[in-house]
Amino acid sequence: MAVIKGIKDTLNAQVARFEQAPLRQPVLLNSIPKGGTHLLRNILRMFVPVEQHHDRDFVQVPNMHLHLDAFNPNEPRLAAGHLLFSDQSLANIRFARHILLVRDPYDWVLARARFFVSEEFEQENIQHLKSGVFSADAIMNMMIFGIHQKSPALIDIYTHNAAAWLGAGVHLVRYEDAVRAVKDIEAPASAAFFGDLLAAAGIDRPQDWRERVTIGADRRQSRTARENLKLPEGLEFPAELPEIQRRLVDFHAPGLRALLGYA
Repeated sequence: MAVIKGIKDTLNAQVARFEQAPLRQPVLLNSIPKGGTHLLRNILRMFVPVEQHHDRDFVQVPNMHLHLDAFNPNEPRLAAGHLLFSDQSLANIRFARHILLVRDPYDWVLARARFFVSEEFEQENIQHLKSGVFSADAIMNMMIFGIHQKSPALIDIYTHNAAAWLGAGVHLVRYEDAVRAVKDIEAPASAAFFGDLLAAAGIDRPQDWRERVTIGADRRQSRTARENLKLPEGLEFPAELPEIQRRLVDFHAPGLRALLGYA
């Protein structure tokens, strides 16, 4: 069982500063693990009353039976999860508005690698990745091809957590588009992005939307943001995925980046 540690979440106090309109329908923010979920979830939280935040845990197939209340149409909530495509998943979320967040596989490899070796992530059968035995290059390759019987490969995660949902009533959001919209909050493109995002969630965009987005996007509120992770001494990852690992991603999952709008 994986354990995620890190900074304490204090965003609810900020949410309470703003006038909030209740959700009229359940909303699911679904994503691949390490896809930027905390960023988009924290932004959306700024537009939803605290009492409608379903924040006990991220919804996933193994624990979904504990979170069915998140999708009750009579008591709408905002939930986040890493939900695999399946008949049961579709049935359970059938009343929810579904936002699907994806990330460029090139950047995802690096984000996942940093997270797996950080102090903030613990999974008993892969703790040895933090030992210093493995190079950054080797760990990146493990993120692409998986670790036998311990961690799934990139293609498996992207197939079941992302690609299979396309065309099944989701509003697709690319993490990189969200980051650009946050960084240039005054731009018309940012207004269009967040207008579409809130509309997909069934939320009317208020006049103070820029202030809410800026607060929600503060990386100090994200326990898994890169700068909030503590990595083993001497283990460093590049800012961009090296050329050989890019070629390995393309070999391993041909057509994936194009399918998601990255190529």
